[in-house]
Amino acid sequence: MTTDMTATVVDALLEVAPDVDPATLDRDALLREDLELDSMDILNLVVAINESTGIDVPEQDYGELTTVATIARYLQARAAADTATA
Repeated sequence: MTTDMTATVVDALLEVAPDVDPATLDRDALLREDLELDSMDILNLVVAINESTGIDVPEQDYGELTTVATIARYLQARAAADTATA
């Protein structure tokens, strides 16, 4: 499932930063430092992820969203928690 979430995150990232090359994207690259995303880009990324997955990311968790890999793991954990409570 992490692979699916990674693809979802990459797709959302490409909406926000279309100049990113998914073929060479390091899944551990820091979004702010390495990919030069600003706070508005991060917000737009969260919105795009929410629209594609239906998973809400509370604002207090934005600091955890540092790389494509960490976002994919975060989303997988949120999806599993949502499934467990449903």
